[in-house]
Amino acid sequence: MALGKGRKSGISPNAALLFQGGIGVVGLVAILVFGIPVLLIGPGLWPSLIYGTLGAIATYGLLLLLTRVPRLFPENLERQMQGLYDFASSYSPLVLVLLSLLAGVGEELLFRGAIQGWLMAHTDPVTAVLAASVLFGLVHYVSFTYLLVATGLGLILGAAYALSESLALVMIWHAVYDMIALYCLLRFPRWFGVKIVEPIANRPHE
Repeated sequence: MALGKGRKSGISPNAALLFQGGIGVVGLVAILVFGIPVLLIGPGLWPSLIYGTLGAIATYGLLLLLTRVPRLFPENLERQMQGLYDFASSYSPLVLVLLSLLAGVGEELLFRGAIQGWLMAHTDPVTAVLAASVLFGLVHYVSFTYLLVATGLGLILGAAYALSESLALVMIWHAVYDMIALYCLLRFPRWFGVKIVEPIANRPHE
């Protein structure tokens, strides 16, 4: 993975990993404390791995196409992509892979395993998926458009969990999606309107 040299995020790799891992701990504690039923591997580990990976590829491709449709969203995502690029480009590929894995496991434990699982036990599946997805979007809020995108991703993951009965599947789906998104952003930043500021030493002399 070719990484650009963006501005430092100000967050150390250890702190970023600890924060992302902490989300999973919160989800796991909630599941244990409230006795929330978890649907772990549904159709099996290998089908979960295969369908989760294919789902991630299809979801990223779909969202990438939708963001290219003129006036579909109320604002573009260039500012958010610039911020994400600056954040991600300050970490090594290993740290980004670990962050993606922790996000997949941790956020799915919390939002699909704990929140959606609790809601499914107390309401109906449609309400559970919708409510958990909106919460997922709100937590990722940086702009209204990004809220819509994150909520849409939450709806896809929530529906996948409800239909497959496999938390492992959506963990894999989420983690692989994040890996693809970070790779494409760092490898092809201009696709997303990211401006790369070259170090002064590398600029051509006039």
